[in-house]
Amino acid sequence: MKIYTRTGDNGTTSLFSGGRVRKNHIRVQAYGEVDEANSAIGLAIALLNDREKLVQEFLNKMQHRLFDLGAELSTANPEALTKLPRLTSDADIDELEAEIDRLHAGLPPLKNFILPGGTPAAAQVQLSRAILRRAERTAAAIENLRPEVLRYLNRASDFLFVLGRYLNYLSGVSETEWQK
Repeated sequence: MKIYTRTGDNGTTSLFSGGRVRKNHIRVQAYGEVDEANSAIGLAIALLNDREKLVQEFLNKMQHRLFDLGAELSTANPEALTKLPRLTSDADIDELEAEIDRLHAGLPPLKNFILPGGTPAAAQVQLSRAILRRAERTAAAIENLRPEVLRYLNRASDFLFVLGRYLNYLSGVSETEWQK
């Protein structure tokens, strides 16, 4: 299979559900931003050390779920959703919430806003969070999107915020509070 098809040379691309749209179409923007976040998470995984194996595994699973979600964003026709191998589910959201609760339980309470940063892995996780927030804002403009998609994006970025704090805490790196 060739990597290049030349079909996008005129500024259009195909949606999974069929049809061609401009590459700046809202759906293409949304799944492109999810792909960008997924790539940023891949870099975060590469920055983690061996003692953070469980975090690596969870982030890898999250990458798979984001890939599923991107496929859903590229499907404009609701009937075509049945052809996707997997749809974002309430169970996916529940899993994120359970992991948020697990990581958050051992963290010191927040008293102020904090600045992104700390260890390279924590900083990369926070960058991934910001990219996912952008993807969520873009996806919110798509009509007739299943609510699980927006809920997953919202919870995934919440998870990444807590994970960034957790990684800094594990490494003994203090959080920088926002100076008002």
